[in-house]
Amino acid sequence: MRVEDATNHGRLDMAVLFEDRCYLFEFKVVEGEAEGRALEQLKEKRYFEKYTAECHKIFLIGVELSKRERNIVSFEVEELKN
Repeated sequence: MRVEDATNHGRLDMAVLFEDRCYLFEFKVVEGEAEGRALEQLKEKRYFEKYTAECHKIFLIGVELSKRERNIVSFEVEELKN
């Protein structure tokens, strides 16, 4: 597990590497409703590029937490296709 892993595009919140798979996490706090920004940032900043050589499968995971509800309001997963 790597936390606040630096890439050439910024800092990835968390990466979990297991065998030949990488699970890349981005966490966002939102005011109330889910906005889809966490997964969007993973794609936009291309954090996954750092892991393409060492991981056969890469999963992007965006998690949004409600500031008001203090709970998860969105959990999106997308597998990258090589």
